[in-house]
Amino acid sequence: MDLILKYFPDLSSQQIQHFEKLMELLPLLNQKVNVISRKDITYLEERHILHSLSIAKKFHFDHKARVLDVGTGGGFPGIPLAVMFPETAFTLVDSIGKKIRLLDELVRELDLKNVTPIHARMEQLTLKTDFVVSRAVTAFPRLNQWTRKLIERGDDQSMPNGLISLKGGNLENELLPLQNRTEIFPLSSWFTESFFSSKMIVYLKK
Repeated sequence: MDLILKYFPDLSSQQIQHFEKLMELLPLLNQKVNVISRKDITYLEERHILHSLSIAKKFHFDHKARVLDVGTGGGFPGIPLAVMFPETAFTLVDSIGKKIRLLDELVRELDLKNVTPIHARMEQLTLKTDFVVSRAVTAFPRLNQWTRKLIERGDDQSMPNGLISLKGGNLENELLPLQNRTEIFPLSSWFTESFFSSKMIVYLKK
């Protein structure tokens, strides 16, 4: 918890308990369903939980917001964000059933009332949302193509409704089709660990 508290020192006692339980439970569940590589699970706090929480450094979701996490895998970034914003409704979607079953168990154990896991392919979704969040699911233009119809216009939040994606590496070619429409926020603006040096948030408003 030291790393999370380093950057989010004002967490409530319940939020701290949720993150501690998440770091305890997920490695155990991961032994049954390999949603995170066994090598990478060692860095769960930094590379998965804190990485997901980077979105909270730029965006604030209030109690009216609907957030859709597509290709959620082991629950990232959706689960940490749901802990951070307990009054916001989060829907976590993945096309692999065993991952959703793991998330069902994780959500039940953490008693997260604001999280709904769904087994579906993102391009087949019809529900409406204010924000789509993702973490390195697919190329950003394709992600936008699949999810744009799901996002409703609105500007009641800290930023206008839109698509928020955690990405890494050189994105110049990937973002070329959407140049001048996307905003990029380097995670190194907030975090000093070397892991975050090439990581960023890509945001496209509706």
